[in-house]
Amino acid sequence: MARRAAAPAPVGPTAEAAGAQGGAPIGAAVAPQAGAAGAIVEAERLEPGLLVLTLSRPEARNSLSKAMLSALQAAIDGAAADAGVRAVVIAGKGPAFSAGHDLRELTGHRSDPDGGRGFTELLMRQCATFMQSILRCPKPVIAAVEGVATAAGCQLVATCDLAVASETARFATPGVNIGLFCSTPMVALSRNVPRKRAMEMLLLGEMLSAREAAEYGLVNRVVPAGQALEAALALARTVASKPPMTLAIGKEAFYRQLEMPLAEAYAYAAGVMVENMMHAESKEGIGAFLEKRPPDWDKR
Repeated sequence: MARRAAAPAPVGPTAEAAGAQGGAPIGAAVAPQAGAAGAIVEAERLEPGLLVLTLSRPEARNSLSKAMLSALQAAIDGAAADAGVRAVVIAGKGPAFSAGHDLRELTGHRSDPDGGRGFTELLMRQCATFMQSILRCPKPVIAAVEGVATAAGCQLVATCDLAVASETARFATPGVNIGLFCSTPMVALSRNVPRKRAMEMLLLGEMLSAREAAEYGLVNRVVPAGQALEAALALARTVASKPPMTLAIGKEAFYRQLEMPLAEAYAYAAGVMVENMMHAESKEGIGAFLEKRPPDWDKR
């Protein structure tokens, strides 16, 4: 069935301040730092161990402006260092998860003496650093997608360790339609979906349904409209019940071995398993299994 080409979503003003950091008390949002409109990234601990980061520029379809990326970077860095955070969920406020980079912001810098080259280089480095920070974060990061996730917004979904989409969610890398190929979203996309599927998305720039995104491997689960956040939180609760150091060891090893030749990957993974076996969590978990009792992950 033919799909329509995805048009870039309009984005709004970009004069916001840098956003909030993680680490709010349970049940409380991080204090807003973007003026009366509130924080551009809202951080909440809805229950112990679970941090929810909500992109909060609904008037700009949660576009990833320089300020938005700064706020997200601070929040992920905070979560990585916070022993009280066991899993992170990223959601979007309003009708879009994220429409990608802020085209108004980028276009506004064309009047710079260098035509905007310097700002664009800075923004692309900033975005790449943030995406890699998600991969390096020792806590699993889960996307909860309602509405559209396009361009760098689709890149964010692909970068997260897990992703849940509502049945009304839509996905695209539509840069080809406006003369700006989605080259940086391509990096995450090509590492998460089969090559031919990735090229189809990149070359055609058409919208995918949530079901198609699941078929492609871009998202893990599709749920009824309005339930993506709760479904992502359910996954996060399950993850949070696992031994934290084992999760951190496993996540790091997963992404590192993907970049290695087969023999090197096996050698590396074998070494990881040896170190994991020596850790107290392994001793407790295996002991509990053999003794037919629940493990106590706080036991050291």
